[in-house]
Amino acid sequence: MRAIAIAAAVSAALVLGYLALGGASYAPAQVADPCATRDWRGPEGLSEVAEQIVLSSLDGVACELGVTREEVVLAFESDDELEAFARREGIDDEELEELVRTGLDRAIDDAERADAIEPTTARLLRALVDRIPVQQLLDLPGFLPAIEGLLD
Repeated sequence: MRAIAIAAAVSAALVLGYLALGGASYAPAQVADPCATRDWRGPEGLSEVAEQIVLSSLDGVACELGVTREEVVLAFESDDELEAFARREGIDDEELEELVRTGLDRAIDDAERADAIEPTTARLLRALVDRIPVQQLLDLPGFLPAIEGLLD
C-alpha cells in the first residue's frame, strides 16, 4: 500500500511540476522569418560552409516567394514536389530558375559577410551561379544531400 501512495505522490508532483512550468499552454515554436539574416554558426570545413550556403539559399527563395524555408525544403524533395510547389505558387520554370539564382546569390553574400569564403571565391561562385543552368547547380554533389539531411 505504501508503494502505491509513493507512486501516486510522485505522479502528482510530476503533473504539478509540468503545469507550473507552463505545460498547460503549449504553443508550437514560431517558424523563422526567411527574410531575416540568420547568424552563421561559424562553419568549419567545406561541407559545413556548403550546408550554410544551402540553408541561406533556401531562405532567399522562401523570402522572395513569401513562404517558409520549410516549404521550400519540402518542394526540393523531388521533381514532382518541385513542380507541384511551382504550380501552387503560380510560378513557371523560368521564374523558379531566377528565384534559385537569387537565393544562391544571397547565400554567397551571406557567406562572404560571415568571412566563411574569401571575396575571390565569392566572385567565382557568383560567376558559376550566373552561367550554369540551375538544374546542373541543383545536381552538384552536396546540394541535394544537404536538402535531404534537412528532411530527416
